[in-house]
Amino acid sequence: MARLSNPFAFTPLPVIFLVTGTYIALFAALLTVHLTVPNVPYKTPAGTNLTQAWIDLEHITRRYHPYNSHANDDVRKYLLSRVKDIVASRNLDSDRVEIIDDNVSNATFSAGNTTVYFEGTNIIVAIRGSYDKEPFYSPNGDPLTSTRASKNGGVLVNAHYDSVSTGYGATDDGVGVVSVLQLLSYFIEPTNRPHRTVVLLLNNGEEDFLNGAKAFMRHPISQLPHTFLNLEGAGAGGRATLFRSTDAEVTSFYKAAKHPFGTVVSGDGFKQGFVRSQTDYVVFNGELGLRGLDVAFMEPRARYHTIEDSTRETSLNSIWHMLSASIATTSGLASDTSDRFSGTDEDRKKGKVNAGTGSDAVWFDLFGKAFVLLRLHTLFALCVTLLVVAPIALIGLTIALSKTDKQYLFALKKYVHSSDDDEPVRLYGWHGFFRFPISFVVATAAVIGLAYLLQRVNPYIIYSSPYAVWSMMLSAWFFFAWFLLRGASAMRPSALQRHYALLWTFVGNFALLVFVTVLAEKYQLAGGYFVLFGFAGTFFALLLSYIELFFLPKKSAYAAHFDQAGEPNHDRESNSRPLSGTTNGTRSEEQLPEDDDATETTSLLRNDRTSFRRNYGSRRQSVGDGAETDDHHASSDLGSPYEGEQEWSGKLPSWLWLIQFLLTVPITVILVGQIALILTSAMYQTPADGNSTLLIYILFAALTAILAAPAGPFIHRFTYHIPTFLLFVCIGTVIYNLVAFPFSRDHKLKVYFQQQVDLDTGANTVSLTGVDGFVQDIIKEIPSAQGKDLNCTTPDVATRKELTKCSWAGLPAHVVPNLSPYSNHTKPTSWLDYSLQKGKHANEATIRVVGQNTRACKLLLDTPVVDLGVAGVGAVSDPRFNATGEHGTRELRLWHREWSQPWNVSVTWNDDANSTFSGRVVCLWSDANAGGIPAFEELQHYLPVWAIATKIADGLVEGSKRFKL
Repeated sequence: MARLSNPFAFTPLPVIFLVTGTYIALFAALLTVHLTVPNVPYKTPAGTNLTQAWIDLEHITRRYHPYNSHANDDVRKYLLSRVKDIVASRNLDSDRVEIIDDNVSNATFSAGNTTVYFEGTNIIVAIRGSYDKEPFYSPNGDPLTSTRASKNGGVLVNAHYDSVSTGYGATDDGVGVVSVLQLLSYFIEPTNRPHRTVVLLLNNGEEDFLNGAKAFMRHPISQLPHTFLNLEGAGAGGRATLFRSTDAEVTSFYKAAKHPFGTVVSGDGFKQGFVRSQTDYVVFNGELGLRGLDVAFMEPRARYHTIEDSTRETSLNSIWHMLSASIATTSGLASDTSDRFSGTDEDRKKGKVNAGTGSDAVWFDLFGKAFVLLRLHTLFALCVTLLVVAPIALIGLTIALSKTDKQYLFALKKYVHSSDDDEPVRLYGWHGFFRFPISFVVATAAVIGLAYLLQRVNPYIIYSSPYAVWSMMLSAWFFFAWFLLRGASAMRPSALQRHYALLWTFVGNFALLVFVTVLAEKYQLAGGYFVLFGFAGTFFALLLSYIELFFLPKKSAYAAHFDQAGEPNHDRESNSRPLSGTTNGTRSEEQLPEDDDATETTSLLRNDRTSFRRNYGSRRQSVGDGAETDDHHASSDLGSPYEGEQEWSGKLPSWLWLIQFLLTVPITVILVGQIALILTSAMYQTPADGNSTLLIYILFAALTAILAAPAGPFIHRFTYHIPTFLLFVCIGTVIYNLVAFPFSRDHKLKVYFQQQVDLDTGANTVSLTGVDGFVQDIIKEIPSAQGKDLNCTTPDVATRKELTKCSWAGLPAHVVPNLSPYSNHTKPTSWLDYSLQKGKHANEATIRVVGQNTRACKLLLDTPVVDLGVAGVGAVSDPRFNATGEHGTRELRLWHREWSQPWNVSVTWNDDANSTFSGRVVCLWSDANAGGIPAFEELQHYLPVWAIATKIADGLVEGSKRFKL
């Protein structure tokens, strides 16, 4: 029975109220921060205009505008005019701002067995800092040389203005682009002039192979900045997340953001290769040598690279969230006049910027309001310190308890007179020791079992219903853990159950902390920071449990107490503590019911505990006169234990549990809850990309156990009401998750489109790549596929090999104007042309390639080439780029800044008398605006409401011809 006189006692009502209220409040707060965006303030900083930003966003996202589209040229013209208008609107000195319309920077580089030749069309704006008195770049135009002082660095802010061929690019990367325009307007305000020079880059060609950032490296101004901020998008609105950072020093400037958002766990995901896609961050950091940050929108992924990445799916609040963080971060970086972002001349010799090196960082936000940042070596030092100090402290307290004769932990019995006393007082200190690990294993196993059940029955339900999965797992874990812990407590109450649960939690966290420490030291991974804080909280909570044992009577005094009371020694097996029935936890023998033999109608869980007296007791019970007096005397000396628990526990403070709860549960829920939500957003729709659903469910199950385990020491005080409700929640969500259709209008399954035309044979193939079973259902809705042979195979694209590619003879394409549309009777061989000429040596040749109404073609080579060159202005060798890779090139991608222009490619392959030089010439068409791709338009029209299309390659349509020398 709860003691209402103490509202903080470790009794059902306070425990239920606080534990339930805390979990609900923290989950609600975390979800609110995660799913909503802060409102635009009444007044924005001088120089910014969000109305104009929204107008700019609407203008550049009216049509698809990939690099290989005419709409891309229109967007470029608009952005260049906006830049000029913004600068012209201020009366600036002639050297304050320089606008660079870069139509000369070309880059040739390799990635694996693929080589890219790209002609850039970037827009660059340099805003001179008040401390910068040097030229922006070398007058000779060489990107590898710089006349600037090594300590005179600047700040680069980048966004790409091209979209994919299947999306309008509102958040990928329209919001980033308009943020750059607003930064330009902000920094040319006299009151906002930066100390360091700020370089604003609007690059073109990021979506295809990070081409725009590579072209930027070929411009000499690329040597000016030492730090950078990259603005990106991988979703369709929401909050802009700090994806990753190079070091703690640059990350410290992000702390000034009013609404910081992100965790280093996402950075670890990139570092370990769990994230398949990349951003310009890897070019600026890995190849150019800058230090900086990657800020991007991250969900919902189902809208990423699709028609739903539009202004309708984003908001002015999202623009402000990215812009406000950009202003705070860039202003901080540009105001730093120290030399900590300056490196050595050795970096310059390698063609990299002198940016120096920084410290690996640990960072995360708290409810989108505060930002925690520390160095990784600080995390490592704290981990090692706790791993050493915590066990020593607990061992010391254990010794102190033993010396004071108050070590009731693991105590079986206490002899009254001597060790040969055949009738000792039984203490039952072991009771409750194994309950928590057993319940933890069973509850976690139940959740993992549900994960496997979903994987077998309805594996893709996570795609549309991640929070239903979370509700199922959390309710299941809490119910099963409560059932076992409460059941054990009802059968054999133990005052040490909370202590033992904290002890097991400490042991588990200790093992996790060892693992996290190894990861931090050996692999520089910081994502386990939550374990450090969770372990610290558990340690201090356990410390309190040890300290509260000092409030207990000495074991010898407790044992002698009954002997001195004059009780006979012939009934050593009777109950050791007062039983329930009175407000002080005691009951006289006259109040106790008879201990009749159990029958088939006897209750298994009797509230009065009398059926367990003989198994659980140790108090020497009087059978003579005066027994009731002695019993009351014992109770007054030993305090009032909780009903049914050991009598010696009556002096334990009844309120310390509250501090222990606050030390353990909120810390874990806040830190792990944030990670769980971010990982949910990052992963729940990746099965459309081919990711394993089982891996996601197992991750959810592991995070569920981590989130719920801190409540384990307390939930045995719960009554049946809330656990029963959770059981119904679990049953309901299990049924829903097993039978519901996994996709919906708001969570559409992404499928990948491509059309391939063999211009030699006339074969015209349209293909969709997607989740097996569902992609076939989608194709059944496409009119042109009716009655056609459907060929389903493994996709050629390595990153989609887990999916299924199904192809059929589809509608002809109209990608080249003024030529007959493709049909079974007309071959548009003029779509592309090539000529092949032998070189001076047998292993050399020159290929001339030209595609109509395109500026992207490629060569697919049967024989790898070890050297190549593309004729053109600016197509010079750059020692930072290996043109053919380590093992030669089998694919050469060619990008022009002009339309329908030829490429002249010289290639050299290994000299082998028996080898021939052969392959395919392929040209790409990516413009879905002009009605030239009827198959794609048909797909968009007839897709089920639960599906949406995206591109699988740079070109929506590929036309190819075979060549052989």
